[in-house]
Amino acid sequence: MSSYNTAQSAKHASWSYAEQHRLDDPVLEAARHSAGELGISAIGTGTAATLTVLAAAVKARTLVEIGTGVGAASVALLRGASADAVLTSIDYDAEHLAAARSTLKAEGIPASRTRLITGRAEDVLQRLTGSAYDLVFIDGDSAHLVQHVEQSLRLLRPGGMLIMEDALDHDAVPRPAVRSESAHVRRTVERMILEDASVFSTLLPTGTGLLTAVKRLG
Repeated sequence: MSSYNTAQSAKHASWSYAEQHRLDDPVLEAARHSAGELGISAIGTGTAATLTVLAAAVKARTLVEIGTGVGAASVALLRGASADAVLTSIDYDAEHLAAARSTLKAEGIPASRTRLITGRAEDVLQRLTGSAYDLVFIDGDSAHLVQHVEQSLRLLRPGGMLIMEDALDHDAVPRPAVRSESAHVRRTVERMILEDASVFSTLLPTGTGLLTAVKRLG
């Protein structure tokens, strides 16, 4: 094996170790099982832990989630958020939201701490108040990703955090030969955020990639 392949193998082993650095989590395991039954994906263990840490870091009280799914990320975010935090979560599929309600109930999160909205995020986001949210998490479709990011930045207060899930598009983004629409859109968004002077940003390799940006103060 070449030194390059050895290094890559070691890096993958380190990534796998970090992804599994957790305690058993019956609520999120049940949510992933529910996602499988619905034919959708749910965030992995490393991503869930990272979302909890980031929500805690910004002391989030007002949160928006684009793409509720089965509520795995909703639970992870609210675990780290302030005790009185309220999460507004948007999904186009009522069946997904029903599964999310079950996940949130299993976690013991009161219904008063969530506002689950059935609808298209691109329609709902423009009705939300600007500069009023501590954290926005995006796990939406590629077709409207640029619009979702632009609206998310509008919603954030100074010091607020934007997190975009699947930023590496299952390892497609770093490979120039991959010219799929989803990879192209993510490259566009990542360049847009990188060049935006109003935020500090970084791209984390956690899970399938987390693009994270914090709106500058002042």
